[in-house]
Amino acid sequence: MTTDRSILVLPGGGYGMLADHEGEPVAEWLRSLGWSARVVRYPVLTRHPGPLDAVRAEVAAERAAGARLVGVLGFSAGGHLAGHVALAPDSSPEQRPDLAILCYPVVSMLRSTHVGSRENLLGPDADQAAREAVSLERLVTPHAPPMFVWHTVADEAVLLGEHAYPLAAALASSGVPHELHVFADGVHGLGLAHGEQAEPWPDLCARWLARFA
Repeated sequence: MTTDRSILVLPGGGYGMLADHEGEPVAEWLRSLGWSARVVRYPVLTRHPGPLDAVRAEVAAERAAGARLVGVLGFSAGGHLAGHVALAPDSSPEQRPDLAILCYPVVSMLRSTHVGSRENLLGPDADQAAREAVSLERLVTPHAPPMFVWHTVADEAVLLGEHAYPLAAALASSGVPHELHVFADGVHGLGLAHGEQAEPWPDLCARWLARFA
C-alpha cells in the first residue's frame, strides 16, 4: 500500500534480539488501517546510540520518500527505542516522528526492572548520568509528539509503576497530548494480545490514529 502516512514498527527483545510476533503481524494490522508500515530490524547487542541513530535514519528516509506523517510503534525495549526516537533532544527535525505508540515500554534506565535492556544498551557499568540520558521520563518536553501508551498491571518484567506511569506523568506535566491505557491482566510480551484482556488495545489505538488522517 502506498500512502503518505507511515509507521515504523520496532519489535521488542531487550535490545538483545527482535521478537517476530511484535513485527510483521503488527505491520499488517497497520496496513489494514490505511497506513504504510514496515518493520525496522534495528541493531541489537549494540551500544547507544547505535539503535537510536539507525531508527532516526529510517524516519528521515520515510520523509525523504514523501511521507507526510511518520510514526513509530514499539514494544518493550522497542517501545523504549520508539520513545527515545520521539524524545531525543539532539535529533534534527526530519529525524523526529510525528507520533509514537509505546506498548508495555521500557521507559526508565534508572529502575530495577529489565536490567537486561539497560546492560545491552549501555553496558553493565553505565553510570548515573548515562542512565539518566536515556530515561524517557527525563526527556519529555512540551515539544514531544503525541503518544499512545498501553501496559498491564500484571506485567512483572517491566513494572507499570516504574515505567509507563512515570512517562505518562511527565507527558501530562508538559502538556503533551497522550493516551494511557492500563489493563489489569496480561503478562509481558503480548503483542497484538489476541484472546487476552488487553485485546482491545489495537481498536483503541486505531481510533487514536484516525485523528491523524
